[in-house]
Amino acid sequence: MAGELKKLWVVCVLLLLSTLRSGVRAQPQVPCYFIFGDSLVDNGNNNGIASLARANYQPYGIDFPDGPTGRFCNGRTTSDVIAQLLGFDDFIPPYAQANDQDVLRGVNYASAAAGIRDETGQQLGARITMNGQLSNYQTTVSRLVNILGDEDSAANYLSKCIYTVGMGSNDYLNNYFMPHIYSTSRQYTPEQYAEVLVQQYSQQLRTLYNYGARKVALIGVGQIGCSPNQLAQNSPDGASCVERINNANQLFNERLISLVDDLNNNLADARFIYVNPYGMFQDILANPSSYGFTVTNAGCCGVGRNNGQITCLPLQTPCQNRDEYLFWDAFHPTEAANVIIGRRSYSAQSSSDAYPVDIRRLAQL
Repeated sequence: MAGELKKLWVVCVLLLLSTLRSGVRAQPQVPCYFIFGDSLVDNGNNNGIASLARANYQPYGIDFPDGPTGRFCNGRTTSDVIAQLLGFDDFIPPYAQANDQDVLRGVNYASAAAGIRDETGQQLGARITMNGQLSNYQTTVSRLVNILGDEDSAANYLSKCIYTVGMGSNDYLNNYFMPHIYSTSRQYTPEQYAEVLVQQYSQQLRTLYNYGARKVALIGVGQIGCSPNQLAQNSPDGASCVERINNANQLFNERLISLVDDLNNNLADARFIYVNPYGMFQDILANPSSYGFTVTNAGCCGVGRNNGQITCLPLQTPCQNRDEYLFWDAFHPTEAANVIIGRRSYSAQSSSDAYPVDIRRLAQL
């Protein structure tokens, strides 16, 4: 009997070793993940275009395995964290580099300086607007139809995928609150602008739905008025958040929640959700030490007051204690902050983190 048990033990060990060697891994929770957005999640789409909004140089990527990739961060973005939590072995590739095999597991279309409005961010040069990202996605869908054989197969495949769409930040930062370049703040009150933005956004999201998207997480706008850039420019003490900007951001976010209800009620099989980074940042700023942060009002690298005048300079030496900084540069969170936001987006820590469900539940629907 002991001999038989020993043989069985050896067989089990050999099977385990064989499995490990063959690289068999658990399947992701969804077949693919598509990402739309701006510099908060751009992972290289701006590298090859004539834009001032680029991050493919050191010290960007100082804590990322592949170094500077075009991510506006020292390490992972929120979408990188979400991809890992969804069970993907590798990060979702940028559209600029995606091949046919990549297309089957998802593509990142995000572009720094991009907005809902086509003119947004134009002072920074080339960028791929939300409309441009939708056009690239439509090209991807055509590739998927060719790979899978017909439109029905592609539609069925895409209906199981997760989409995250984070737009609107630049429509404020690089449009509405730049009155010397853009006329929107003279044309619209903050309430009117939020309404105009969400109306256009609604049409864009319906286009996304018409091309197969069913499980879509809309990422709200964060507290732009608390970024080192705005603290440097508009905060009297360099620490108090700029409320007129945050209030305008909240007007947009409130309309996104209503938009989620509207899309879910009026589009067959639509499962849109709202994710609330504004509220998550509010929690962090209320009690930063509980999240491990000691500096919340300055960038880890940058120039001028609060390191908030511009983004990191090439080859600049950043702070050493990066995990203790909420912001990496004048505008963008550190990897430490992105991990918190990404985790709470995926699995809500508070009832206000996501509506009506979080990304984890969305993946199961």
